[in-house]
Amino acid sequence: MDDLILFAGVGFLAQIVDGALGMAYGVISSTVLLAFGVPPAMASASVHAAEVFTTAASAGSHALNRNVNWRLFAPLAVGGCIGGAVGAFVLTSVDGARIKPFITAYLAIMGAVILYRAWRGRTPSPFPVRWTGPLGLLGGFLDAVGGGGWGPTVTTAMVASGEEPRISIGTVNTAEFFVTSAISAAFLATLVSGHWTQSGVADHTRAVGGLILGGLLAAPLAGRVVRIIPVRALTWMVGALVLLLSAWQTARLLRLV
Repeated sequence: MDDLILFAGVGFLAQIVDGALGMAYGVISSTVLLAFGVPPAMASASVHAAEVFTTAASAGSHALNRNVNWRLFAPLAVGGCIGGAVGAFVLTSVDGARIKPFITAYLAIMGAVILYRAWRGRTPSPFPVRWTGPLGLLGGFLDAVGGGGWGPTVTTAMVASGEEPRISIGTVNTAEFFVTSAISAAFLATLVSGHWTQSGVADHTRAVGGLILGGLLAAPLAGRVVRIIPVRALTWMVGALVLLLSAWQTARLLRLV
């Protein structure tokens, strides 16, 4: 029971941050699972299994609070599903750590751009619809391979381009349900087909259950929180979180943590 409560707490905290700022659920949850000795591929699969439930609740909250741009949503979700499915198969065959330095550099650049926008206080501008498909494709792939790259990749790109943070977060979080479902289905397919020989699935059911429980408790708060935070303050918060994620990834690459 202690393990279940621990992972529920992690799931709650991760979902509060993810629902309010559009990222970090995967990063926080994966980091904790890896610290408990869960293999990387299994950690990514476990997090995405939990996210199927938490993102559904979060998507409903954002939709009810009108935080979703539906014109951006469809191509973003389709691209994300395709990229995520491909990334799931790649992760089961290739070491995803090879792309970590590139993700870290991307986060640092995007974080700086977002903070600059917050400092200048520029008026938000719509994100081009034609770029949402390719962006979703990249975000879904990195999410499956990196165990939590959807929000950091997609939300940061949209906010950095000038899209209103509330709309960026709501749209990305809503699309994430479909992306996460596709990635989880791909992981299941690799397991059933024998392409993925990772064992010990049953050993981590309590971790997944805890993440789901905590995430479901926090997810309904997401849409309301994003809606009431002022645009400029939300931009500062997103930029700061992105830079913190970049610093954390850098520390891990340098084996400082």
